[in-house]
Amino acid sequence: MFRFHRIANFAVKSIRPAIKCNKHDTLETQRYLLITHRFYSNKKKDDTTCRKTEPIKEIDKSKLNPSDCKPRDLKPCKPPESVVCDRKPVPSLQECPKPNLMSDMPKPDCAWEAAEARQRQRNRLILILGAVLAALSIGTVFFYLRQKNTPVKEKKIKKKISSKKKRTPQKIPADPREIPKDVPYLLIGGGTTAFSAFRAIKSADPLAKVLVVSSDGYYPYMRPPLSKEIWYSEDSQLTKNLEFKQWNGSQRSLFYEPEDFYTKCKDLLASPNGGVAVARGWSISHIDVVARVAYLENGDAIKYDKCLIATGATPKNLDVFEVAEGERLEQIKSVAIIGGGFLGSELACSLAHKMKDNPSLKIFQIFKESGNLGKVLPEYLSFWTTDKVKSLGVEVMSDSEVTAAVPKDGRVKLTLSNGDPLVVDQVIVAVGVKPNTQMAEKSDLEVDPDLDGFLVNTELQARSHLYIAGDSACFYDVKLGRRRVEHHDHAVISGRLAGENMTGAAKPYLHQSMFWSDLGPDVGFEAIGIVDSKLPTVGVFAKATDRDNPKALVTTTDEGLRASSEDEIPEECKKFVAKSDDAQKKALEKRKALSKPRDGEDFGKGIIFYLRDDIVVGIMLWNVFNRMQVARQVLQDEKKYDDLNEVAKLFNIHEE
Repeated sequence: MFRFHRIANFAVKSIRPAIKCNKHDTLETQRYLLITHRFYSNKKKDDTTCRKTEPIKEIDKSKLNPSDCKPRDLKPCKPPESVVCDRKPVPSLQECPKPNLMSDMPKPDCAWEAAEARQRQRNRLILILGAVLAALSIGTVFFYLRQKNTPVKEKKIKKKISSKKKRTPQKIPADPREIPKDVPYLLIGGGTTAFSAFRAIKSADPLAKVLVVSSDGYYPYMRPPLSKEIWYSEDSQLTKNLEFKQWNGSQRSLFYEPEDFYTKCKDLLASPNGGVAVARGWSISHIDVVARVAYLENGDAIKYDKCLIATGATPKNLDVFEVAEGERLEQIKSVAIIGGGFLGSELACSLAHKMKDNPSLKIFQIFKESGNLGKVLPEYLSFWTTDKVKSLGVEVMSDSEVTAAVPKDGRVKLTLSNGDPLVVDQVIVAVGVKPNTQMAEKSDLEVDPDLDGFLVNTELQARSHLYIAGDSACFYDVKLGRRRVEHHDHAVISGRLAGENMTGAAKPYLHQSMFWSDLGPDVGFEAIGIVDSKLPTVGVFAKATDRDNPKALVTTTDEGLRASSEDEIPEECKKFVAKSDDAQKKALEKRKALSKPRDGEDFGKGIIFYLRDDIVVGIMLWNVFNRMQVARQVLQDEKKYDDLNEVAKLFNIHEE
């Protein structure tokens, strides 16, 4: 600013000789031209010296009117009037007989303070408005780019369900004071694992007092029939009573034990014969493993001598369905099942059978694998199973994924990975489970980073007094290494072993658990060990008879609950592997064509061996039952067999 004034003064002085003013107008000009470069100071009135910046010629001071050096008649709130005339040069600053004092300045005659406040307010409003507009512009651009580069998320379906469907489990007992606060045995979780554990505890210690804390609103019940037998019942009242018919027609309840089997929570400690009490609808937030204290969700503490964590697992979901509401499976015309594993395939077959008398109902099954159970079965058997599922009336959409889901006229519009739309009434998501390990961090318990689940040793111990079993346990298998299993048989066996060890048995987990799946009453299989379609397999099949199916097994045993990966390519084979994308695509299509069943080919029953380093690590019994002990023996031997056809004879698959 100082430099600007110096340049302005220099310019005025430079053009001064060209200005000519008459004597009459000289003083009028001074009023305005001297405003911009007149020097003001705060010197005292008796100080008559003027500051001089350069030598000037002597002038006759008598001709000057001292009052003309005063800045009179100023109008600070208005700009000076422009002067354009032919006048003489105005006197310079130093020609004043005495300096101009700030105190001699006239006072402004307008309300400049109010005007300045209004101007500041306007400037502030303009600044705020500009900031808001800039933020909105940036947000709009960001939202547009994000919507453009990310898949469409599903919006919440407007169709509501009844309050009964959405209610949280009822807490029984409602008063937490009725829950015992010091128990010998505490079981966290109320599923199959906990049921098997407290049966083992009561067998070893008949007077034991066991408290089960379950977030579920029901007593322990079976899970496998929920995707199989319960859908084959034609009696709706039977289903409402949570009962089902097994394949042989015998009737059974979903609950392991009737309600009168259990002791009320408030009566548990006073019971002379002990008992099992279940606090339903309650959950444990964390455990103090040093003090042996578990804390309820409301903060109440429960002391224990021995504790079992059997929290199980929670169904996984797809991102596009995270905000979707549950729906009742009633009065529908179409349903889509997402998932091609055990649960998805079983549900597809079960729903197709249940709706066989309703030809207008359409059932779609969508999964990313090439065939049903593609992660478990060899490719040729997976394709054969897919054809079997299609024959039941299910429209199978393999090699597909759901990328978006939006509501449309009270239904759900799905967008598949190939871009095709699919509109259905209901959607069932069956894409696996994840273990419930939420209490791990706060309870100082370790979780396996690869397999998930609480880390335990071979005795299923996380601490000397704390045991973990079932789906949420990642245990050490002395034969196959560290594992985490999500099947019914494992829940039964690991729960039983944990219960026995809680009473002092100290047994290692050496049992090879099995799992099974039934695609209706005519096709079923049992498996043991590592069953992975990525492993090399050898299958030996024979013609099936009427006795080789799940229905015949249940008729014989009257029991429907059957319980008792390598990606590296060998070096010599790499030269045959397709390298380009087109070559890989053609090779895949050719392999699919060769793997598809030939006309008339029927895999009635057989044995599939899964190999790792030429050693059998997994066995699947396809429509072969009551041979699991033989399979366990083959796995235990850990031999390399020259001819697996001879091994298959041990299972008597060729018997009529």
